[in-house]
Amino acid sequence: MHDERRRIEERVERLHNQRIKPVIHAAAVPLEVEAWQAPGEPVPFAEAAGASYEPFAKGTPWGPPWGTTWFRMRGQVPAGWAGRRVEAVIDLGFVGDWPGNQAEGLVHLADGTPLKAVNPLNQYVPIANPAAGGEEIHYLVEAASNPDILADDFAGPTPLGDVLTAGDQPLYTFRRADIAVLDEDVWHLDLDLQVLRELMVELGEHDPRRHEITHALDRAMDLLDLDDISGSAAAVRAALKPVLSRPAHASAHVVSGVGHAHIDSAWLWPIRETKRKTARTFSNVTSLADEYEEFVFACSQAQQYAWVRDNHPQVWARIQESVKKGQWAPVGGMWVEADGNLPGGEAIARQLIHGKRFFIEHFGIETKGVWLPDSFGYTAAYPQLARLAGNEWFLTQKISWNQTNKFPHHTFWWEGIDGTRIFTHFPPVDTYNACFSGEEMARAVRNYSEKGGATRSLAPFGWGDGGGGPTREIMERARRLRDLEGSAKVVVEHPDAFFKAAREEYPDAPVWVGELYLELHRATYTSQARTKQGNRRSEHRMREAELWATTAALHAPGYAYPYDRLDRLWKTVLLHQFHDILPGSSIAWVHREAEAEYARVAAELEELTAEAVAALGGGGPRVFNTSPYDRAEVVRTADGIPVYVRVPASGSAPLAPVEPDQPVTVTGRVLDNGLVRVELAEDGTLASVRDLRAGREILAGQGNLLRLHTDLPNYWDAWDIDKHYRNRYTDLLDTESVTVVEADPLVGAVRVERAFGKGSRIAQTITLRAGSPRIDFETEIDWHEAEKILKVGFPVDIRAAHSSAEIQFGHVQRPTHTNTSWEAARFEVSGHRWVHLGEPGYGVAVINDSTYGHDVSRTVREDGGTTTTVRLSLVRAPRVPDPGADQGSHRFTYALLPGASIEDAVAEGYALNLPLRVADSAGAPDPVVSVDGEGVTVEAVKLADDGSGDVVVRLYESRGGRAAGVLRTGFALAGAQVTDLLERPLETADTAGGAVPVALRPFQILTLRLRRAEES
Repeated sequence: MHDERRRIEERVERLHNQRIKPVIHAAAVPLEVEAWQAPGEPVPFAEAAGASYEPFAKGTPWGPPWGTTWFRMRGQVPAGWAGRRVEAVIDLGFVGDWPGNQAEGLVHLADGTPLKAVNPLNQYVPIANPAAGGEEIHYLVEAASNPDILADDFAGPTPLGDVLTAGDQPLYTFRRADIAVLDEDVWHLDLDLQVLRELMVELGEHDPRRHEITHALDRAMDLLDLDDISGSAAAVRAALKPVLSRPAHASAHVVSGVGHAHIDSAWLWPIRETKRKTARTFSNVTSLADEYEEFVFACSQAQQYAWVRDNHPQVWARIQESVKKGQWAPVGGMWVEADGNLPGGEAIARQLIHGKRFFIEHFGIETKGVWLPDSFGYTAAYPQLARLAGNEWFLTQKISWNQTNKFPHHTFWWEGIDGTRIFTHFPPVDTYNACFSGEEMARAVRNYSEKGGATRSLAPFGWGDGGGGPTREIMERARRLRDLEGSAKVVVEHPDAFFKAAREEYPDAPVWVGELYLELHRATYTSQARTKQGNRRSEHRMREAELWATTAALHAPGYAYPYDRLDRLWKTVLLHQFHDILPGSSIAWVHREAEAEYARVAAELEELTAEAVAALGGGGPRVFNTSPYDRAEVVRTADGIPVYVRVPASGSAPLAPVEPDQPVTVTGRVLDNGLVRVELAEDGTLASVRDLRAGREILAGQGNLLRLHTDLPNYWDAWDIDKHYRNRYTDLLDTESVTVVEADPLVGAVRVERAFGKGSRIAQTITLRAGSPRIDFETEIDWHEAEKILKVGFPVDIRAAHSSAEIQFGHVQRPTHTNTSWEAARFEVSGHRWVHLGEPGYGVAVINDSTYGHDVSRTVREDGGTTTTVRLSLVRAPRVPDPGADQGSHRFTYALLPGASIEDAVAEGYALNLPLRVADSAGAPDPVVSVDGEGVTVEAVKLADDGSGDVVVRLYESRGGRAAGVLRTGFALAGAQVTDLLERPLETADTAGGAVPVALRPFQILTLRLRRAEES
């Protein structure tokens, strides 16, 4: 047989695209359209319904950036269309190749009932099937003219990312608003051809199935009457039925399709727009569920449900009904799909607590898995936290984006730092917006790493980010691919069903130990430093407010624990941990609002903490220590006078001076407190840091060396830092001044000021205090650079085989060598409050109060010694998607801690992030809880969420070894239970002797619920 594939394929392509697709809607009549431009921000339906509308013609430009235009559309179904499937088709002027992230509209009936959204790939609104003829149409369409920020693949900076700079020129041109007949024979033929053509081109050149499909298509096209596509479509479909009916091979891979609509809670649009995106998408989904009984839609992010509940109660009611029918699957159990690295440990716990509780309360469903497809790496603390919240599985997708190394598994057990394992899956389809194309199905099979051990994978399908979610066309593809030779088999089902089947068939799945590091998007540890600082400060202020509110509730008569306010504030903090807000990868509008929200959170938490402390009564200044470690350090009085004090962990003490062992001396540029001696060079860097206790020099080069690097990644400016940034840099050695600013027996400080770059300035106050080896670098930056990154380095004379960086409820060790491509790819990594470098018998830590990104490297000197250098990433200057990212003022502190053990690093990390509070108070109650036993660290103290008055304490082992201790209470203890994160009992704890003995494995998290004895 002659090879005529090219002729046939080109023939089918032309007929499909040019003759069949254009007549899917067989007949159409235009709707009468009028428009009203809402002023400013979006308005409620009632206001729009009462507005004055003007006639509006097809082809008219509309929609200033971030504007809202309401269209009133009216018409009548022609009587002659009785018995046909009739729908409205609305094209707002969709542009580009994205299915979302641009113009979107929500269609309402005249009474305000939301019907369905219109999106680029979802332009229809059902009217009647079958129509009676004569139906009156009266719609009000709320159309959002959101700019396509991603246009031209982020080719350059754009002012469109903030309503303050976007201008008012119309973005879109209205194309169509018709009542139309859906020709179902033609529509189904179009789908038949899509599936067969895509399958055909994915099959091998010598695969008989490919040739079978090719010639079947050729014969079918002979039956197509070009003068009567509609009339001949059924015959063409009949001719194709045999090749569409051939069953899949018995060994065919099984794809579990799960409806999905990944909606970023903010990204290239502000939070206010996400509230509307969710309503549009959820309207589409509930409408689709009415059409396809097998449809199942998985939806995460309790926050988005709450927005719909509060703003669109009719859509919320439809969601509740879909959940009851089993077509809507709440998943994820988190408040939002948070960043996987940056939130603190307690914050991730609260993400899971608030998310799972929401779904239990509103749907009676306890979610079983963590659904986090799109985040930029995943902390090794996740397995334990997920399991403690009652989860059985974990799903993500993003690791498939690795630049260097292909992750070796798709289905596996993920083991966290404490040894907890959770069953985990990466969909080999490599997308969380699948549409069941032939290319996707072939990729899923080709890519699947578990061949020979397992046979199934999961594919989330549907258009996200304003694309409207799954479509009827995707569902029709799924039906055709249910059992089709040459393709993977598609079954639409609940993700719990997939994970159950996957685990049963693959009980001995491989194990991956430690963090899931994404070899991409490493700059998300640093971009938008003020957003990150707002998060860090908020997390610690929440801890402070809860601790002292609990103390006041136990000891101050008449004080009421602020349950509702704390709940609301936590949810605000959790929202802003979303994986495009906290990482710094959103438009300017998002980060401008985030900074304002963090300021509001800070003000209210300060008020709550002050109220709690004041409730304990007045009587003189006291020092309050929120840290879980005893403190002996310098604080300042209201007059700024330094005082050295000792304060117990989670407790308070009078502001009474205690004499330190040795005072601080300042001689020229040398600071000495008897523990360490710090010498500054003329250029303001550290020339020497000598640990007087150990008798050794710490530095092996210039310490506190600020280095300005050129930072232009190949793509994704706010997200990425590429390795070539290291090749071009300037060391900031020029100084304007090096000045001693304090020479008190308790505090010595030198201020170094520099100007650099394009008008930027940096001022650092380098401080050494009595009684502490910690050297603080209080830093003020006025930043005006573009496409740069500022790092600060400390080369230390330590041969460290690995670095240790704090993560949630513990730390991870990372090799300092680059033996393999896996280590070499970790040229920028994340950590929380500290990084530790050590060799047997000695260590050094670098502490910070708001920095997450860092790198660690080592070299061998000519003298044979090893220099290990840790560098913090302080601030960046990407221009896309926010051209003004990080511009302006920054204030933060980092510190060098010589002679530090891991336990020292933990304690000083808390201390730097939880400053001692001086307040007028007569109250001197015992700490709510105290712990004897090294390595047992209290992370949270609060009252139980159920209002019972029980005290909940969350603690963990922080050194990486086994720990034993005793937890004592500052109140009469009646009983204790070990609980899960949701404060539900797991087992009864021993309370003999009025205390709770605690034994923890390395990095174990333990939540205790303590019942108070009734007062006599």
